[in-house]
Formats: sequence, C-alpha cells, structure tokens
Amino acid sequence: MSSRFKSLIACSVISLLAVTPGFAQEQLAVVATFSIIGDFARQVGGDRIALKTLVGANGDAHVYEPKPADAIALARADVVLTNGLELEGFMDRLITASATEADVVALTDGINTREEPGGGHYHFIDGKAVFHAGAYDPHAWQSVANAKIYVENIVSAFCAADARGCDVYSANAENYLGELDALHAQILESVQALPEDRRTVVVAHNAFGYFEGAYGIRFLSPQGVSTESEASAADV
Repeated sequence: MSSRFKSLIACSVISLLAVTPGFAQEQLAVVATFSIIGDFARQVGGDRIALKTLVGANGDAHVYEPKPADAIALARADVVLTNGLELEGFMDRLITASATEADVVALTDGINTREEPGGGHYHFIDGKAVFHAGAYDPHAWQSVANAKIYVENIVSAFCAADARGCDVYSANAENYLGELDALHAQILESVQALPEDRRTVVVAHNAFGYFEGAYGIRFLSPQGVSTESEASAADV
C-alpha cells in the first residue's frame, strides 16, 4: 500500500470521526429550577448545553412538587442552577433524593439582597393568597443589574464544569450582557416618560421590590401588605 493511499485513509477516518454523532462534543447537562433561570442558562450555554428546566413558564417555584423524573435529571446533571434565598422550597429534598454529584449553584450569590418586610410575601395559588416566609426577597432578577450577576454566576459555573467551552460561554454572555444593558436603558427611558404621580402599580404578587428599588416604580399588593386572608378596605 502506497504512503499516499495510507494518508488518504487516515484523512478519511479523521473526517468520519468529526461528523459521527458518537464522537461529537458531549453537551454539558444543566438543570435549571425554573423558566427564568433556564432562559439565562440558554443564552449563555447555547448549543453546548443540554438544558432541563424543572418549573416551566407560568409555574410557581414556591410550591412546585418535584417528580421522579426531576430526581433522575439531577442525578445525571453536571450543573444545577438555582435561585437561592429560599425561593425553591423543594430543592433541598430533591437534591438529597437524587444523590446528585453536580455543582449546585445559587445564582443570587453576590447580590445585595433586600430584606422581606414582615418576614415574607404573598403569592396566589388557585386564586388564594398564600404566605411564603423568608428573611430575604428572593425575586432578585427583577433588577437588570441583578440579572447580570445571575448571568456572570452562570458563566463561572459553566466554565468550571466545561473548561474547553469557557471561551464560548464568555462570548455568549458578553453579547447577552450588552442586550441587558440596552434593556436597562430602555426601562429608565420609559419610566422617565411617566409623570411622577403616575408611577404606582397594583399587582397580585408582592414580588417586585428589586424593580421598585432600581427604577422608581411603586408596587402595591393588597394581599402582600396584610396578614389577613382577605385584603381590608384600607388596603384596597
């Protein structure tokens, strides 16, 4: 067999390995606790991650009941992304049940947290106000500055688990952080266009404290300012 023919065979084998699915880059297995964190993870990870989100859009991470499939997903994960600050009450027992060896990352690490007035907040489940206790407001992503910290924590987690993909994660994050900066500017412009006496909003879920602090919009939640099961006339 000629040396030229041997070279051609070697080149063909290398090309085959490059396109065969079994030899493709293995994706980083990532579990996000709920859809907002999942969105952040997808922006950073792109095609390099296989993403599983436990609580989908319009779900409530406060009261979510995990399924056996969730424990399996955690057991197979390389990275688990959580919000932290006691938002996902189900996570401790799910982590224990899954015996996962993945890095479990709280994306609120490094954030200047906001204390919960009254030791917690209300949210609605099936039309009823339910009190969620906690020392700190966990809805930190409501401020764009905090959302950027979430993204930076995701980059650090992905780079630690997949060093070869770190340049990709960092580049994706840089692009996304630019989009978040543009969003921040848009919010400021929109708020400034409102008369100061027209910056009060009534909401059902008392969960917008970080947005209020960052942008000067006042949020009122009748069920969130009273420990009664029904809002009083004064609250209304």
